[in-house]
Amino acid sequence: LIALMGDQDQKAKGLGLRTSFINSTLTKDEKNNRLKKLAKNEYQLFFVTPERFRKNDFLEIIKSVSIGLLAIDEAHCISQWGQDFRPEYSRLGQVRKELGQPQVLALTATATKPVSDDIVEQLTVPGETIQIFRAPLRRENLSVFVHDLYGREAKIRQLVALRHHVPGPGIIYFSLISELQEVSRELAKLGIQHLIYHGQMSAKDRRQNQNQFIKTNDLWMLATPAFGLGVDKPNVRLVVHCEIPSSIEAYFQEIGRAGRDGQESTAHMLYDQEDISIQMDFIKWATPEVGFISRVYQLIKRHPEKVLAGGNEYLREQMHFYHKRDFRLETSLNLLKRWECIDIDEKNPRHITALEEPAEEYLDETQQELRLQSLNKKLLEMVQWAQMTEGCRMQVIYKYFGEQDPQPCGKCDLCLAGVEK
Repeated sequence: LIALMGDQDQKAKGLGLRTSFINSTLTKDEKNNRLKKLAKNEYQLFFVTPERFRKNDFLEIIKSVSIGLLAIDEAHCISQWGQDFRPEYSRLGQVRKELGQPQVLALTATATKPVSDDIVEQLTVPGETIQIFRAPLRRENLSVFVHDLYGREAKIRQLVALRHHVPGPGIIYFSLISELQEVSRELAKLGIQHLIYHGQMSAKDRRQNQNQFIKTNDLWMLATPAFGLGVDKPNVRLVVHCEIPSSIEAYFQEIGRAGRDGQESTAHMLYDQEDISIQMDFIKWATPEVGFISRVYQLIKRHPEKVLAGGNEYLREQMHFYHKRDFRLETSLNLLKRWECIDIDEKNPRHITALEEPAEEYLDETQQELRLQSLNKKLLEMVQWAQMTEGCRMQVIYKYFGEQDPQPCGKCDLCLAGVEK
């Protein structure tokens, strides 16, 4: 998301706008310099994360200048029923009040009707002044297929078949980095050229591979779901999910990266029932217990020298883990950094500095339990969709997002099977 902010800033500058941003990649001097310019009204557009509004110095400056429009990207994060609820987003209604109720633009590609209603309520926009614009969901040029498979070998055979039958660039999504790496090795042995993108690579290598993928007309990108945010490549012909995604929202957003040029494209899910447990684990590890997050923060605050000496290994030794794939520590560190409760030196990740204590609403056990229930429900809906044996897959997705009486797509695997019958 930090990289995306920088990309958006550059694109806005390319349009001739006076823009800037503040995030954790900047030095203190750079931040102060930009804040001074902001206070003088030198910018037309300014990018920040929702957490920034917790900083009193920033809030006072932003209240002193004239704000014509508060634009909120990924607005589904405002709603506790949304795909990626974040408590710092839920404060934006209060922030809007403090800024004098400027006009607000909330944007999302994955809002169901309950999420849309909740966004409006949270932003405290009077009903008579609201205008909701829904872009057509229907993708006439996109066909979706689900392949019921078992095991890595079967998935690799399917990938090889797709590579031979579907020319052009493709994005192949994996939930697990280890699985991505194994499949990458097997495809390389078979002479299938591709790029990779995941969180264990350096930022430089990720950016290099992303740029190469954007320029190419035939390579595949094997990636985790982090890939695709802000990637503008209209001619992606194929999107494959090698494991079931976490939700219909995530799935629809990711397959939406295929065929943006309007040309025929396909999306394939390689469905293995055994993979459901991977997503169930992900839900647990991605929503650490409140006490776990608090304990990580306190260890960093009280024992900075031990953290510097031992890094994540020291922190792991002090915590209890359920499973080798348990990444609650990594999630907790990411959350604490996003909330600006800690600072992590990019050049030396062991150098972690404790800043302010996590805000009360970040450590709300009731909200965490509701979040877990919501995520598990979304996964169940995704599984039920993958296990469909009749009907139309896209029709179910359109209904999920609130479209009234959508017609069958006529080109998904189930529609085509019905025609054959």
